[in-house]
Amino acid sequence: MVNVYKLPRNADRDTQIQLADLLMGQMESIGTKEPYQQALKTIELALHPDSQAHIFVAEKDEAMVGAAFLNVGLSLDKGGYYIWLNDLYVHKEHRNQGIAKKILLKIIYWAETKEIKGIELETGINNEATKALYNSLGFYDIISKRYGFRF
Repeated sequence: MVNVYKLPRNADRDTQIQLADLLMGQMESIGTKEPYQQALKTIELALHPDSQAHIFVAEKDEAMVGAAFLNVGLSLDKGGYYIWLNDLYVHKEHRNQGIAKKILLKIIYWAETKEIKGIELETGINNEATKALYNSLGFYDIISKRYGFRF
């Protein structure tokens, strides 16, 4: 059985390390110089009491097998709060078991209880499996061009 929950702000260091270990599959594809240290620092920042970031975790047999990292922001377009889903990751050995869908459903339910107006995210143009998952839950395409800037 898979248990999905929102990681509490007071998650202990061992839990943070387990999460960083899980996210290495995601972080290594980004190509940063120190992906593990970057993951740990980001988790620490997300759990800070003043942070608008939230982490949802999926556990199976008491092991972390998936996670989602999101930020809550304000949008004029939405007329209130919305979620930007930064990352949704399921360990490769646990994919195609409905875990990502369970994580998303938990996020949607949580968002509704917080009166959040919508969820936005980005995925690869050719990532058909992920697009099918999002579409099955009512997500729709937004035509835009995303830009970035790094310091």
